Amino acid sequence: MRLLPYIVAAWLLLTGLYGIVTSRNLLHVIVCLSIVQSSTYVLLLSVGYRTGAIAPIFAEHPPGTPAVDPVVHALVLTDIVVGATVTALLFALAVQVFKRRGEVDPARLRPLRE
Repeated sequence: MRLLPYIVAAWLLLTGLYGIVTSRNLLHVIVCLSIVQSSTYVLLLSVGYRTGAIAPIFAEHPPGTPAVDPVVHALVLTDIVVGATVTALLFALAVQVFKRRGEVDPARLRPLRE
């Protein structure tokens, strides 16, 4: 079924957004943000997938053989690295917020200026 990956990507996006909107904890917001980002992995891989295609190594295959687009896979790998970096940075910021304010509920954090 060709539509299933798009449905899974939309479900991951909506689930992550719902978690971000309804969350009362900074750590939960970060996890939900990574779920939203994982929906982009599924979407990019489903865009680059071709039924019956081979890996883009043409040493032993005749010209005109359908192949999977390697650029999309490279974008997914880049997206994974960026997502891991952003998640680590956000966790470090959440730890610093907890150390300084003693709270991880975004609604209960006081403004920085008083």
